[in-house]
Amino acid sequence: MKALLLQALVAALIVAAALAAYDRRVVRPGQRIGVVDVGEVYRQKEAEFTSILTRAASEAERDQAMAMARAFAQRLPLALEELPRDCACLVMLKSAVAGTTPRTVDLTAALRHKVEAP
Repeated sequence: MKALLLQALVAALIVAAALAAYDRRVVRPGQRIGVVDVGEVYRQKEAEFTSILTRAASEAERDQAMAMARAFAQRLPLALEELPRDCACLVMLKSAVAGTTPRTVDLTAALRHKVEAP
């Protein structure tokens, strides 16, 4: 009888450990939602670009501003693709999310950092 009780206890502990590991590794990361305000990042870069362009005194400075805008346009889609891999979560536009939860993470700053010039 003691052997049977001991086996049942060991089996219960193994099942509990497996369920806890499954919860930590699969369920909880799947419940995390990253939100990003692409419009805010875009407006900030647009304002920066406009400021540089209006202060530009030479054609070279204008060309540099245009190169900056082109580089931003190329980096933005790549940065958006990298965000889900970096946070291991679902990433959505902030405007598409009606409310926040304790598992909602704002990734706007991370996106802003990724699109900055290296």
